[in-house]
Amino acid sequence: MENDDLPIGQLLTRREALSALAVTGLAFLAGCGSRKSGSADSVAYAAARVPQGTCVARPQQTEGPYFVDEKLNRSDIRTDPTTGEVKPGALLALTFNVSTLTANSCAPLANATVDVWHCDAEGVYSDVDDPGFNTRGHRFLRGYQVTDANGVARFATIYPGWYSGRAVHIHFKIRSAMTATRGSEFTSQIYFDDAMNDRVHSNPPYRAEDRRSMRNAEDGIFRRNGSQLILPVSSTVNGYAGTFNIALKSA
Repeated sequence: MENDDLPIGQLLTRREALSALAVTGLAFLAGCGSRKSGSADSVAYAAARVPQGTCVARPQQTEGPYFVDEKLNRSDIRTDPTTGEVKPGALLALTFNVSTLTANSCAPLANATVDVWHCDAEGVYSDVDDPGFNTRGHRFLRGYQVTDANGVARFATIYPGWYSGRAVHIHFKIRSAMTATRGSEFTSQIYFDDAMNDRVHSNPPYRAEDRRSMRNAEDGIFRRNGSQLILPVSSTVNGYAGTFNIALKSA
């Protein structure tokens, strides 16, 4: 079942953000301030630049049928731990900047769990039994990281492929650290510019011989404010990199 509690989805001043949160309860917002992500493990990560004093609301979207809580703590999710095989595809260095909205500011959110899962270059997910494939027991392109003191979680993965009925996307879930009262959970999806998809998918191992059947505007899930979830992607010496800024209201 889809979970589409959609926050506002626009640039907000601090006062507007706090006012919106007062009436909506739990909400996730883009990170405030400017934080740079350095390189790690020879993967070039992008730098995040968000104007001071603003927040950007992000919509929740459906978890979909392929979430498996693997509890697989790793930054490089390209490898299948069962076989040791590295999934082929264009390297994508994905950085999450996770923040929390307090009474006066957006501040880095440490110790939040960020789960990521997506299909491979051929549109296949791991560890599921699907009408088109059975990958039970394999765990490629899945994993989680815990945000550091700066609210940063980094993943080395591949640029996702596509499958019939969906635009190109990555699923993610953010769970805040449990407190004495309760934790918070947010689930959504990341999308990519159509032109960037065309560029990446024109090369092996992506299915260049098959024209991608669905672009963003044709995807019913993307049309539910997916334009606010597009990841800015830049080229690096060894692939691509992007930073996604998001923050949640302190529980």
